[in-house]
Order: sequence, then C-alpha cells, then structure tokens
Amino acid sequence: MKNLRNIVSIVAVSFSLLTACSDDYLDTMPTSSTSTETIFKDTDAAKMAINGMARLMVSQYGGFGQVFCGEGTIKFLFGEYLGENFSRPALASGWYTVMNGTMLDNNTSSYNRYPWFYYYMIIGNANTFIANIDKAEGSEADRKFLKAQALSYRAYCYTQLVQFYCHRWVDSNGGSSVTNLQDGLILRTEENMEQKDIALVSSGEIYKQIYSDLDQAISLFSESGLTRDNVWEIDSNVAYAIYARAAITKQDYPTAASMAAKAREGYKLMSNDEYTSGFSSENSEWIWGSYGGDDQTLYYYGFHSYMAYDANTSIIRSYPVCISKTLYDKIPATDIRKEMFLDPGDDQFNKLNGVVSSDLATVVKKQHSTMLASHQVAAYMSFKFSIGGSIGVGYIPHFRSSEMYLIEAEAKYFSKDEDGARTLLNGLIRDSKRDEAYNATATGENLLKEIKFYRAVELWGEGFDWLDKKRYNDPITRLSYADGGSFGSAAAVDRPIDYKNGWTYVTPLIESENNDEL
Repeated sequence: MKNLRNIVSIVAVSFSLLTACSDDYLDTMPTSSTSTETIFKDTDAAKMAINGMARLMVSQYGGFGQVFCGEGTIKFLFGEYLGENFSRPALASGWYTVMNGTMLDNNTSSYNRYPWFYYYMIIGNANTFIANIDKAEGSEADRKFLKAQALSYRAYCYTQLVQFYCHRWVDSNGGSSVTNLQDGLILRTEENMEQKDIALVSSGEIYKQIYSDLDQAISLFSESGLTRDNVWEIDSNVAYAIYARAAITKQDYPTAASMAAKAREGYKLMSNDEYTSGFSSENSEWIWGSYGGDDQTLYYYGFHSYMAYDANTSIIRSYPVCISKTLYDKIPATDIRKEMFLDPGDDQFNKLNGVVSSDLATVVKKQHSTMLASHQVAAYMSFKFSIGGSIGVGYIPHFRSSEMYLIEAEAKYFSKDEDGARTLLNGLIRDSKRDEAYNATATGENLLKEIKFYRAVELWGEGFDWLDKKRYNDPITRLSYADGGSFGSAAAVDRPIDYKNGWTYVTPLIESENNDEL
C-alpha cells in the first residue's frame, strides 16, 4: 500500500497532518500512517487534502527556526528584505547578512535552502494528488476541479522557484542555459519523490511545465463548471494570475497581457477605505490569499507578526517596518498610499535607528490607537499592514487585481501599445481614486519607469521588490541616513546586477549531496 506523504488535511477549522514515515530528505512534516487509498477514497476526503495544501502555506517549519512560516516568510524575508524599498533600521547585526544578500551562494544556509524545501514540499503533495485523484469516488466535476487546483499549486511553486534558483530570463540564452549547482531546477512531476537522482534543467524547461500545468488546469476548471467558496482556494482566476506572473517573468508579453486581463475579471479594485484598513482581511480585489483567523494562527511567527505595525511581537515593538525614504519622497502628495507611511517632517529623529521624538511618537500612537506604549515609532514607518485579531493574525494576499493591472500595463508597453499601458495605469491609479490627480502621459523609457515605480508603490511589502529588481536587471542602491536615505549604515549597500551569481540562489547542499546526478 502506498502512503500519502506530506499532505495536510483540513476539517472545518481543525487541521491534522496526514503523512507517512520515510527517511527521504525531501520529507518535511511529522508522520502518521494515512494511506493514499484513504485520502483518495472519495472526493470529500480529497477536498480536505487539497485544502491542507493551503494550510501548508501558513505553517511554521521549526527545523529552520521560528521565522520560517510558509508563504509569509517568502514575502518578507526573501522578497522584501533583500530589496531596495524596504527598511528595518537598527536590526540586530545578524539580520544584515540576510538583508544584504550574502546568503545567495551559501549552499548550507537555511536562507538558501528554505524556498527549495518549502516549494518542493508542496510540489510533492501536488504530484501525489494529481496521480491519484482520478481514482476517487464522486462526481467527475469534483475530480476535475480538484485536479485543476493541484496542477495550479504545482505551477505556482515552480513559478516561485524559477525566480530564486534560475538566472534572469535575459541571462538564460532564451531559457536554455543551465549551470550545475548555480542555475537550474529539478523537474519533479512524478508521485514518487524518492527518486533523487535527477539532473537540473533549464528555466525554459520549467516554464514549459508551468504553462502545460496551467493550460490543463484552466481546461479542467472550465469543464467542471464549479466555483470556489473561499479566497484561499484556487480557481480559474488564480490559474490565470499564476500564468500572468510566470509569463511576465519569462518576458512572454502577449501571454502576460492576456492572462492578466482574464485573472482580474470580476475582481474590482478596492476602495480607499479598504486600502487603508490594514491588509489583514480579504476584499473585492483579492484573487487569492491565505486564511488568517484567530482560530488558526501562528501567534508570534506569522506574516503579520513580522509586518503589522501594531503586532505585539518583539521585532515589531523594537524594529518598525519602514519604506525607504528614496521611494517615499517620489510618491505624490495627492496619492492616498503616501498616507500609509510616516513623514517625520521636521522631527529630529535618531539618524542611527530612525526613532522619532517622544512628542511625535505620542501623536502617532494617538492616531493609531491599536499601537502599544512599548512600540517604537520610526521615520517612514509603514502603516500598511495591521493585525486582524490577536497578536499576528491576518489574511495574506498572494494575488490582487492591482498586480494584474500592472502586469498587463508592462506587457502592453513592451508590445508597443503605450496607449494601452497608459489606460491601465489610469484605471489603477486615477479611476480607483488612489490618486485622482494622476494622469498617465509618459512615453518611451519614462513610461516604463512609471510602471516600475507604481509597482514598487502599489505592491510594497507584499514580496515583490527584490524579485522585480532581479527580473528588470536593475541594480539596488540603498542610502544611509547620512546620505539622505533611511537605511542603517550596515544595510546601506549597493548591489550590482552581477552580484553573487547574478542574484541567483545556488542549489542547496542537501540536494546535491543526495542527488548523484549533481
């Protein structure tokens, strides 16, 4: 009897692990003896297993340390900390090795291994699901819908992995390059994850698999005629959104524009009141997100525990999350998004850690009543994220229609449709009332700069900064307080585009040690 490995089941609000014992180095979770025959006996049981994959995205992985908490970690630790627009002044010195990208070529570091571990874990679950769901008792519509979800999970994970462990598309020789241990991924699509000896393949091969999975998923979603009930479940809009993100990273602009437009259908942009309400609960423009209620929380170790300005956690109380002054200064005063960050004005804040005067801190805490007396207040502090319940509770957005507007605008720009790009920018910024004074008039290179700028502003803190800089082939420049920026001196570094293997994580040692093909 085969054992189902690494699947997590959700029953109402109670989660239990359904994994089997193995010494395989890709195993990631505690074990039990639940078999594939039990999980795939019928579609009701299979639905619990597919929902369990959503739970994996908001679970803590203690073998790595308390900060590793699923998709939230990917967003702030890998997407933001390494970037140019996110600042956490005066963090403990050990964090600067992470924020400055020094771990990219350290194949024994947890910060190198974690995305590999985390996404291949979900891929393994998806592979098992895809291989077995057709045998489950139940309606054909249910089987198709569930299989489409599993295919979409696999495509999403490879879309994320290819950005971390493969060179930029422009450096990939059309997706054909692969360099042993420095550029490439293992293409695992079979149920049996114990097959260890597999060579790395190029990013082009990975994108072929992503496109194939999503084509099949979209077809199955349509054939099923079913819809989802919750924002943490995957449906056709989510599949289109994954497709759009993969295509824009691959510089496949016609596909990116088409898929982004389809992904945002039915997901109108949020109101200004919703925008400034803390990003801890879903609204009209959330295409896909993770559940984040008080009944299922990681307490001190979830995404909002590290990012919400009012979280009662030691890192938030001592080291506020801040936007870079360089980006903040460029946001128009008429843009409501500028109000989500603290302008210190003439306050004489500490130039080492950004902490403002007690007088200004008192004003800020009066305006933001959920903050505690023990919370430090810093110049350019973010108020974008707030807790949605106790300690670090909050839903986490993965795809919003705003991102789809920006993908489509970028794709149209590169497809020589500048009018189309400007129309989309106006729709996102002016017509949504984020900035009613805005009007897109830029052309040529200035239009591309505008698209990049509004990606940085709109998606700030959601895990895009470093990945966007990488795919654009743009260097990172951080300015210290002394030089007119908002970074502590240890984090005020420049990162040229060829830094550390071209900003590409090397293959983790635990993979190469257990894989004879490497």
